[in-house]
Amino acid sequence: MDDREPGLDMVHLLRGLTVELDLLGAEFAALHRLHPTDLRALIHLLDADRAGITVTPGRLGAQLGINSASATALIDRLEQRGFIRRVRDTADRRRVLLAVEEHAISLGWSFFGPLISRMVSATSSYDEAELAVVRRFLVEMGEAVAAERQQLAPPPGARAGGRRPPAGGASTAAGRSEGE
Repeated sequence: MDDREPGLDMVHLLRGLTVELDLLGAEFAALHRLHPTDLRALIHLLDADRAGITVTPGRLGAQLGINSASATALIDRLEQRGFIRRVRDTADRRRVLLAVEEHAISLGWSFFGPLISRMVSATSSYDEAELAVVRRFLVEMGEAVAAERQQLAPPPGARAGGRRPPAGGASTAAGRSEGE
C-alpha cells in the first residue's frame, strides 16, 4: 500500500489511539493484578450490559476466543475477586448469566473516569453532523477489525493458533513469518 494513501493516515492515528488505550488498560490491569484477558472480559461484560445483551459463559469465551475450560477459569478468577457474579437466568433456570459487580464498576470509574470525562469534553467542539461522521467512521473501523479477526479465527474444533501466515512472508515452524 502506498504511504500517500489518504486513509492510511487515519489508520495510523487510530492505531496510535489503540496503543495508548491498551497501555492505559495495562496500567489498570497491573494496578489491580488482572490478566489482560480478565480486563477484556470485564470490558465485554460492561459493554454488553450497556447494550442490554445478556452474556453466558459460552458467549464470553467465544467473544474472547478462548475455550470453555479457560472461560471457566477466567470467570472463577473474576468471581473470586468480587468483580462478577454468576446469576441464574429467570427465564431458564438451567442457564447461567454473568453480571458485573458494582465494585468492578466503581474501580473502573475511579481509574478511567477522568479519561472518559476528558474524551467526552473533546467531543463538545464538534456539531451533530461531525459527530455522525466520526461515529460512522468508528463503527466501520470496528466492523473491519471484527471481520479480519473472524477471518483469522481457526475453524470450530481446530486448535487455537492455527492462523494464516502474514501476507508476504513464508511461514516458519514457529508460526511466524520469516524475518520476525
